[in-house]
Amino acid sequence: MLVDLFDYALPAASIAQRPRPRGQSRLLRLSREGGAVSHHAFPELPALLRPGDLLVRNDARVMPARLLGRTADGREVELFLTGPAAQSGTCLARPGRRAKTGAVIQLPEGVEARIEEVEPGGLRRVRFTPPLSAELLERIGHVPLPPYIRRPDEEEDRTSYQTIYARTPGSVAAPTAGLHFTTETFSALDARGVEVADVSLRVGPGTFRPVIADDTAQHRMDAEAVRIPSSAADAIRRARHDRRRVAAVGTTVTRALEAWAREEREEFETDLFITPGFEFRIVDALVTNFHLPKSTLLMLVAAFAGRVAVLAAYAEAIREGYRFYSYGDAMLID
Repeated sequence: MLVDLFDYALPAASIAQRPRPRGQSRLLRLSREGGAVSHHAFPELPALLRPGDLLVRNDARVMPARLLGRTADGREVELFLTGPAAQSGTCLARPGRRAKTGAVIQLPEGVEARIEEVEPGGLRRVRFTPPLSAELLERIGHVPLPPYIRRPDEEEDRTSYQTIYARTPGSVAAPTAGLHFTTETFSALDARGVEVADVSLRVGPGTFRPVIADDTAQHRMDAEAVRIPSSAADAIRRARHDRRRVAAVGTTVTRALEAWAREEREEFETDLFITPGFEFRIVDALVTNFHLPKSTLLMLVAAFAGRVAVLAAYAEAIREGYRFYSYGDAMLID
């Protein structure tokens, strides 16, 4: 399909720059059958789900992947880790001309980052001295806020840009649909009879990468690591056997589950690209945020609920003053 079919106009004022208090977002409900839209508050989600539904969430934990340093002559350089790193790892660099092979970037607390190789596509293989322990990275790293949040990260982002159930480390972006959930939400879900299971998809920097191709068939997703533990796999199989719905918290869970339906392995990597015409085998309902124009995330949502219906719902959300993107409001599609 033409990528331009997934475009829409969004006022800059609609892009959330800061989060609402957790659990106080708005919630737009979109019906997969007929495209009807209704407006709610996020605490209503448990009542909108059905007793017996299985809610699957991504327990990925965001690491402080942005490292701010200087070259030997004092010029600023940002290194963006693409995944876990200790003594060495891969990074994106900005500006790239200051991070050529052999360059040494001085980071806080005396850490040196030596550029050992510039790989195809611009990735830098970097050696850190001393190695980046988890504790050291927490001290010197910055929260990897998306580029459309036009402010420096702040201390509150360390909790706001993290789900309350985050456990599996290594992501460089949050599974943002999960940011809305509170302990009260899960208590209400339990009282409603909604089962909860955890999977992991380690979100990589490709989540920020724009689609530059003209046609979706020409785009390739970056591979991301997935883990579907046996407890979650068993819960999914039981739900399918009992004809109960599986509700995914976010596009990352949707990709993980639909890739697993084709893999049936506990741990694997997936570059699954979901676009209209895709056959969903697992996911029956989706909790998600509002996504960027022409993005792979919007294409997935359009595949799930229909492109015309999704873009019409987005237009109504804009008219109604919903907030968009990572710190924005939520949708339930069922």
